Amino acid sequence: MACLARDVRALGLPVVAGFATHPDWDHVLWHADLGAAPRYGTAACAAVMLEVRSAPGWQSRAAEGLPPEISDEVPMDLFGLLTGLPAATAHIPWDGPAVGLVEHPAHARGHAALVVEDARVLVAGDMLSDLFVPMLDVEGATDPIGDYLASLDLLDAVADDVDTVIPGHGSVGGADEFRTRLDRDRAYVRALRDGGEIDDPRVDSPRPGWEWVADIHAHQARALTDRGR
Repeated sequence: MACLARDVRALGLPVVAGFATHPDWDHVLWHADLGAAPRYGTAACAAVMLEVRSAPGWQSRAAEGLPPEISDEVPMDLFGLLTGLPAATAHIPWDGPAVGLVEHPAHARGHAALVVEDARVLVAGDMLSDLFVPMLDVEGATDPIGDYLASLDLLDAVADDVDTVIPGHGSVGGADEFRTRLDRDRAYVRALRDGGEIDDPRVDSPRPGWEWVADIHAHQARALTDRGR
């Protein structure tokens, strides 16, 4: 976040708004050098963080969930400090280029993707990664598989308006790669649903350093088996 603040400052640009795609710890960070711009999330996302921040001793518990190498550097007073946008908000409320919201139920409560309309860019949050398999909300959602497939359909619905996809984790992709990732993620989730064999390079032949993604898959498969999918 400090590096991001330096890069923005070097470009001579002001920070006028932030947006958290969902309430996972790594998506609700902020740095004082980014200034006091409003930070938005969906109403559900902001509600999750309000619940976190309202609990006694929340800062200590939140810090315990951070990677130890950064836990002492994260400004906890800025952690998860979000303004929830009203339900059915269609665009980020700012004076910049039109940025549409695609709220969906996959991965985490209150998740949303952003579509920078003139630039034809989709900011996907924790979706459409070339490194991570789809990460389902196997602990919190009533129907994690159905939620994820429905969310992929919502992202597919804007595919004709997108030339570039930016995942929260992984590589930027073009329009063809966007559709490839949609198809690959659908195939993975359907295989989880059906108990079929997983044929996915993110599990079978991950990039060096990402072998642990297979552990995410194994955890999800066990959790779904335990709950009868």
